[in-house]
Amino acid sequence: MNRTTLSLIAGTTALAAVTAVAALATPSASGAAAPSAAAELPVQRTGLLCPAPSVSDIADTTYTSFTPVTQGAPNSGKAQLQPAPAGSPDGTGGTSDTQQGKSKDKGKDKGGKKTADQPVLTPKAPGTPVTGDTSGADAPALIGTADGRFAPGWTVQETTRIAVGTGRGLQGVTCTPADTEFWFPGASTAAGRTDYVHLTNPDDSAAVVDVEMYGKNGAIKSPLGENLRVEPHTSEPVLLSTLTGERQEDLTVHVSVRSGRVGATVQALDDASGGDWLAAAADPAGSLVLPGIPKDATDVRLIAFTPGDADADLKIRLASPDGLITPAGNEALHVKSGMTTSADLGPLTRGEAGSLVLTPSDRSVPVVAALRVVRGKGANQETAFIPATAPVGARATAADNSAKGATLALTAPTATAKVKVTASAGSEGGTAVSKTYTIRSGTTQDVDAPVPSGLKGTYALTIEPLSDTPVYASRTLTSTDPSGFTVQTLPSDRGLVSVPEADEDLSILQK
Repeated sequence: MNRTTLSLIAGTTALAAVTAVAALATPSASGAAAPSAAAELPVQRTGLLCPAPSVSDIADTTYTSFTPVTQGAPNSGKAQLQPAPAGSPDGTGGTSDTQQGKSKDKGKDKGGKKTADQPVLTPKAPGTPVTGDTSGADAPALIGTADGRFAPGWTVQETTRIAVGTGRGLQGVTCTPADTEFWFPGASTAAGRTDYVHLTNPDDSAAVVDVEMYGKNGAIKSPLGENLRVEPHTSEPVLLSTLTGERQEDLTVHVSVRSGRVGATVQALDDASGGDWLAAAADPAGSLVLPGIPKDATDVRLIAFTPGDADADLKIRLASPDGLITPAGNEALHVKSGMTTSADLGPLTRGEAGSLVLTPSDRSVPVVAALRVVRGKGANQETAFIPATAPVGARATAADNSAKGATLALTAPTATAKVKVTASAGSEGGTAVSKTYTIRSGTTQDVDAPVPSGLKGTYALTIEPLSDTPVYASRTLTSTDPSGFTVQTLPSDRGLVSVPEADEDLSILQK
């Protein structure tokens, strides 16, 4: 294609963009009223990516799929999760029949497990969760698609239980859509830690990815993390310690995609204190909220990073049930540009619900942050992570809840908020119920979440703010083990999309 053709296309595109913007932003030359506000309509298609759950032979994993009932959604559609072939767990790439779970018997391997020819989960209807189980170290990553009535707010939870060994305890992650950039403050290459970044490509063409690491002294040079190729419809676990010889307790990992798109999640495994999934933090921002620190946390560590050219000075406050308080001895955090900074906050919550609120001390500088949270002591320690997250927005969804062992934390850092929480029908029976809660300004509440009447199986929670006040949320799952737990933050479930009502208005070209 020659340069003249490219210029013509660019000009036509720009003309269309200007025309649309003019129609949205200004009245027409004839004096007609400005167009109405954008309508919130159900999304028509959703894609989710679930990382390979474990390298442990004794891992037991449950997948739970749920789509909330959404007004205005189509009557037809489908959703399914299918296995993605896996690369080598040391990050060197390549696939094999053994890693992919394939065999000569189409549809199932010799042990009777489903293979890439069959979906792992196929939901039946919105409003009711569906679950599936797998075990062992060969469970693959999953690529999921949903359209029609299953697309708005489709949520899949991956929960893994490991009895002993590195990463023992409860590990949980909400499967995520593909994107082109991810930040993971809280990763590590320290002795005793085994951290993988899982890269999953849902598309028909290869993706090229850079994995950058930033420690306490700045960027860690690692040519091995550049130009990583992720083949179509495959997943690659990259062991961070193979990218650098430096051993650092606190790292910020930046995944940027040169071409294509991927799903990315970090699996952080500790020899002594269990492990969990570290989900990507919210985009860099001047103020951050990290919701739902368990009230019985025995240690809390804050890890922060600023990718810009300026240092950041942050106020640290805890949103408790009684309001915002400043932790003694940890009133502020200075984050040097391009360097990962951490602070030990100790047993911060002291028996009460809490969320961390970070705000600028002076000028606003974009920052990413996460918390490493420990429950239990000694041999019974377990670890989970709470990244900074976006507000709930119109609605958030948490799948895989049980009558006991699930805690919902709600935070309203700036103003009092009303929130509606709905418990879905159970995966094996039960009737949905709802409750409304008032969260006072500057507080966090561990709410007594509703449970479906006649519950059988697991159920989902949907959170819907009834006011314009920003609300942040997380859900903690605990196991029967003394300290096993996992935390998932609950940003918007992306069930609705703004569709502006726009008309062509060529009169702007006459000005």
